[in-house]
Amino acid sequence: KEEVFQAMEDLVANGLMILTLGQYLQPTKMHLEVAEFIHPETFEMYKAEGVKRGLKYVEAGPLVRSSYHAERHVNVPMN
Repeated sequence: KEEVFQAMEDLVANGLMILTLGQYLQPTKMHLEVAEFIHPETFEMYKAEGVKRGLKYVEAGPLVRSSYHAERHVNVPMN
């Protein structure tokens, strides 16, 4: 958790305002196994923490990818 919080603070300190936070999920048995499944409630906590720490937009969940709901954040003022 602390590494995620530190990353959030680093993003804000460098002027970044959007964070997508997801989970690696093993696509097939031939791919690397999942070391730990992060519960969706934990992602909700990360989302709330990110906003609290100054990020404007946070999408967080096991299935979130970098383009997840991107249309919500395009052409939106960051100030």
